[in-house]
Amino acid sequence: MVDLDPTVVAVVLAMSVATYATKAGGLWLLGRVELSGRTEAALDALPGAVVISLLVPTLSEFGVPGLVSAAAVLFVARRTDSVLLALGVGMVAVISLRRLL
Repeated sequence: MVDLDPTVVAVVLAMSVATYATKAGGLWLLGRVELSGRTEAALDALPGAVVISLLVPTLSEFGVPGLVSAAAVLFVARRTDSVLLALGVGMVAVISLRRLL
């Protein structure tokens, strides 16, 4: 059996509470504030912007194979609406392009 350090458990629990409080507090605040159409549009676009800001630096590290594979995944996902198929195409594309290039 693994011994759990009480300090680690306390830190994990505290961060869980802080994460929940941040999200719940934000939702509570947004429920009480009147948002303009422009602000609502910005908040709707934010999740996509966060994903892009995380993906682009990672993809650029993989060079051409990463960028081409990402384009293939995007194309297949948009055409078929199948995340599983897009994932498979992306994996095959990355493996193939890494071997070729």
